[in-house]
Amino acid sequence: MADEPLVLGIETSCDETGVGIVRGTTLLADAVASSVDTHARFGGVVPEIASRAHLEAMVPTVERALKQAGVGARDLDGIAVTAGPGLAGALLVGVSAAKAYAYALDKPLYGVNHLASHICVDQLEHGPLPEPTMALLVSGGHSSLLLAPDITSDVRPMGATIDDAAGEAFDKIARVLDLGFPGGPVIDRLAREGDPEAIAFPRGLSGPRDPAYDFSFSGLKTAVARWIEARRAAGEEVPVRDVAASFQEAVVDVLTRKAVRACRDEGVDHLMIGGGVAANSRLRALAEERCERAGIRLRVPRPGLCTDNGAMVAALGAEMVARNRPASDFELSADSSLPVTDPHVPSPAHNHRHSHDHVHEISKENLYS
Repeated sequence: MADEPLVLGIETSCDETGVGIVRGTTLLADAVASSVDTHARFGGVVPEIASRAHLEAMVPTVERALKQAGVGARDLDGIAVTAGPGLAGALLVGVSAAKAYAYALDKPLYGVNHLASHICVDQLEHGPLPEPTMALLVSGGHSSLLLAPDITSDVRPMGATIDDAAGEAFDKIARVLDLGFPGGPVIDRLAREGDPEAIAFPRGLSGPRDPAYDFSFSGLKTAVARWIEARRAAGEEVPVRDVAASFQEAVVDVLTRKAVRACRDEGVDHLMIGGGVAANSRLRALAEERCERAGIRLRVPRPGLCTDNGAMVAALGAEMVARNRPASDFELSADSSLPVTDPHVPSPAHNHRHSHDHVHEISKENLYS
């Protein structure tokens, strides 16, 4: 185990400052500082507030992770960081911090993809990923079906949302129902007490001529909002639990149906589900039911590893080290629209030390002396 790479991962793509430490596929620390409560009164994440929160939380969260893991910063074999996609300002904080730590500690830097990290985190709970891996990623910003023959170098998009992501739709419907932000957990909770068949909400892009693996939740969101408005206009009470259950069922029905179809079409006998919406209890239950019927093995990390976290970044970073993938250059920049086909951002051929000889060596000596 001591020979396995020890990597620290930094995740700041949205509103949570995540710092994780892994050794190989073993999770040692997963420290998170969330600013979600600060954003709640605005009904969504405010990028500038998120960036400032990351600045304040970064150093304490790194120190907490190191203490939790029981390792010293100089023991690390590498520093991994989310380079994209995500909020530009938030990403910049994480990338800048990772560069500083990597330079001061003289450790390799790995800029990795947020979506690929959501796939790789499953290794921390269920062991090495099968190759290829079929992954359904569902969150507030993404709804994607991805085929990954090699999580460090080859991730292929099968399908994606063409409008609202699944998590975004949950937040918007929660807002219409005056349930607050974020919407996913409260809708999940209320739906357990409602009837998922009470209201026949539409299933987007489910027709025979529609794209097989793409998702659309904008029409569903509009249909639910109009149904609620009509009840209110008529002076009738809105059955919140039934609305939540019926809306949730429409979302998870489409997600799981298309994911299982993709596995069958590609001859993949397992399915990994990740991202914040993967914490949804009904999505997990329906996916398990349909995968079992189709003879597909389901892999879903525990809820704490589904939401944005530093552990997932560290997991992918450790895999990069283990497979001898090239490190990133210190010219690494945040890319808010980094494509999933780029699991990581490798270094150009030139020597990064030469390009950064203007950085005073005293900074390295003092930071962790």
